[in-house]
Amino acid sequence: METSSNPLIIALTGATGSIYGLTLARKVLKAGIPLHLLISKSGLSIIEHETGRSWSDWLADLRKIGNIETPAIDNLGASISSGSYPTRGMVIAPCSMGSLGRIASGISGNLIERAADVCMKERRSLILLARETPLSAIHLQNMLKITQAGGIIMPPVPAFYTKPKQISELIEHTIDRVMALLNIDTGNAFQWNPNSGSGDAE
Repeated sequence: METSSNPLIIALTGATGSIYGLTLARKVLKAGIPLHLLISKSGLSIIEHETGRSWSDWLADLRKIGNIETPAIDNLGASISSGSYPTRGMVIAPCSMGSLGRIASGISGNLIERAADVCMKERRSLILLARETPLSAIHLQNMLKITQAGGIIMPPVPAFYTKPKQISELIEHTIDRVMALLNIDTGNAFQWNPNSGSGDAE
């Protein structure tokens, strides 16, 4: 049985936008939710390239916030590879088109793909922050297959109606939207107010 104390799975694959997954991990841990964090081999190098910090540095900071497990990407015997292990669901942020395509095809070549497959078969939340542009017909077909199977395709599209003053605000807004889909209260998420023509942070 799934409860609010069950862990969330977050995965970072080899697409640009590693800061989305890292920001989500930080906010989820601050919300007191345990975490299983998965990173593909190419995702490791992208983290360092895009943030200027090593994965070990990021992990050390995250461990100071909350309970986090980091099973090996090739460990298909990990707890989250089984539907009998309850989780809140899974977010892949960022999600490469390669990972998305393999998930759409039911291929479980690594723990990220297997955990995603488990979430779909168990009817748990699966949110993919797909990163690619422009999109080919193959990309769109794969996205449709995942959507029809119950997953959510959520490209991290920036929202300028929030009137952001820095990039971090765009990232935070996207992550707050992800957490809302998971029914996790962020406490200060931007909410559009059509009467005032602006948003309210509540």
